[in-house]
Parts: sequence; structure tokens; C-alpha cells
Amino acid sequence: VVNSHETITGDFTRDPDLAFPGEELHQSIAKVVGAERTDFLEGTKLATALLGNSIASNMFMLGYAWQKGLVPVSQDSIYQAIELNAVAIDSNKQAFTWGRRAAHDLDLVRKMAMAGAEPEAPVAAASEGSLVSLVERRVRFLTEYQNEQLARRYKDFVVKVQTSEAHRIQGAEALTSAVARYYFKLLAYKDEYEVARLHTETDFLSEIGEKFEAGYKLKYHLAPPLLARRDPDTGEARKIEFGEWILPALRTLAKLKFLRGTPLDVFGYTQERKRERGLITDFEAVIEGLLRDLTPENHGTAVEIAALPEQIRGYGHVKERSIAEAKSRESELLEEFRNPSVGTTAAAE
Repeated sequence: VVNSHETITGDFTRDPDLAFPGEELHQSIAKVVGAERTDFLEGTKLATALLGNSIASNMFMLGYAWQKGLVPVSQDSIYQAIELNAVAIDSNKQAFTWGRRAAHDLDLVRKMAMAGAEPEAPVAAASEGSLVSLVERRVRFLTEYQNEQLARRYKDFVVKVQTSEAHRIQGAEALTSAVARYYFKLLAYKDEYEVARLHTETDFLSEIGEKFEAGYKLKYHLAPPLLARRDPDTGEARKIEFGEWILPALRTLAKLKFLRGTPLDVFGYTQERKRERGLITDFEAVIEGLLRDLTPENHGTAVEIAALPEQIRGYGHVKERSIAEAKSRESELLEEFRNPSVGTTAAAE
């Protein structure tokens, strides 16, 4: 039983638009374990929607596995362990029960979870009010992520797209909505400063304190670019275990986020960070080109191009591969944008 949300997105999901399932990873796990013996579900998303806290996902997944007959322990023993732990007893029991329900009827649990969530309108059907709300939420996030200058860069570009799209195609805003979502995603890449900020300047530590008794210990597994050694087989950076003594360093690092992208950004010289900044300027240039030649005939293709950053996922070599795939698709769509008949011909074939 795999919590696909946790597997793919790691410790933090900052925005619903940034969380994506990993089909390739799913296939790899199913190949090893056996597809008939493997269940994938969005445990964190469901637990958070149903119980209001992502920490409930662990008990939710346990309940799911127990109901499937995969945990050789009685329910009474599990409840006794929850009570002996004496931390969020009712919440943990509820999460366990919801997991059992999900194992029995996952579609129904999904519907119930979504019924309690505030749905976002689809990109192509977003109203003016929802678009404004979408942009303003991201402006606030980018201000916290770095500063008002970055937030202004984002908002100005979205407004530019909105003005041009409305001028060329009356009543249209799907391109603006796509840019608002995915330009934000590229701007808010998760680097060392952001990891430090999420650990120390959000509710993460206080939520941990509320869920566990005094005396617990935190351990961090990080791969600092200047310290981590490379695995000789994979070439990937090996993570190093740090104790809670690293928190003051993380707090200091979070306050240095203003260095991001400047000559003094020591992390910015890595190939991965250079690539992420390059994606931002590439996106801006591509969108500028689309706006110059936008017509009702190629508008749908333009929206699809603007949404391509949705395909960019993961870290390291996984992210590099997804970037290459997105860029390949971008080339195809740009050709279709310049010559809409290409897409029509392909569809007919």
C-alpha cells in the first residue's frame, strides 16, 4: 500500500498545484511488488481534507492496510497503542477509521473528502473573481518565499498576459489562468533557502510539538551541495543525518533568502539551480512569443504550452528527465501553434 502523495512530493506540499503523482515511480513499484498486490492512493491529500492535518496520513494509511488484511494485529491492540501513546487519541482513531473506509470504498471516501474542500475552477473556465484570487494567493506566497520584487515580477507578467489575451480574444482568460499557475510554479522552485524557511518559518515545528509528547527528537536528512558526497553508482548526492542542532543554521539560512539568484548565492552556482532559473526566463520568452501571434485558432495550443511546467516534477535526474520531455513536447506544440493545420492533420490521422 503506497501513499503516492508522500512518495512523490516529499516532506512539504506548499500549494495544491505543485503536487503531482508519479506514474513512472508507480510502475516501478508495481513491477517489483506485483501490480495485483499493490494499491496506490493519495493518503496525505485525503487525510488532510477529512481530518484537517497531514500528520493524520500515517494512521489513515495504517487503517487502509489493516482493512486490506495486511497488518497482523487486532484493532483493539492498535487502539490500545494509540491510547498508551496519549497523543491526539481521538484524531488518530478517526484517521484509522477513515483509512478502513477508504479500503472498503475509495471512490466514496474521495467524494466525501472533496465535498469538504474548496474546489478550484478549471483553468479554462475560471471566472474573473477566481483568477484574481488565484493570483493574489500566489503573490502573497512569493512575497514570503523571497520578496515583494519577485511577487511584483509575477503579477506584472500575469497582467501583461491578461491584457494581451483579452485584446486579441474577447472574453478569453484560459491562457492567463495557465500562466498564473505555472509561471508561479517555476518562480517558486524549492531550493535550500525554501527548505530552511519551510522548516523554521511555518507551522511545521509547532504542529510536530502538538502531535508528540515532550522529549521527542527530530533528525534531518539533507544533502548540502557543499558537503554531501556523491554515490559512486548513481552519481546522486548522499544525504547526511543532522540532529536538532541544525535548526539555528536553518533559521539563519532562511533569512538569507534575499541572496537567491545573486552573485552571493553559493547554491546558485550548481547546475540544478542554473537550470531552474533558466526555465523561468525560457517560459517568459515563449509566452511573449505566443502573445505576439495569438489568434482564436491557436489559442488552445497556447494554453497547452503555458501549462507544460505541470509536467516538470521531482529532483535531480528525475527532474532533468521531465524537463527534457516537457521541452520536446514544447517544440511540437510551438510548431502546431505556428501552423494550426498541423494539429488538425495529426488528429485526423
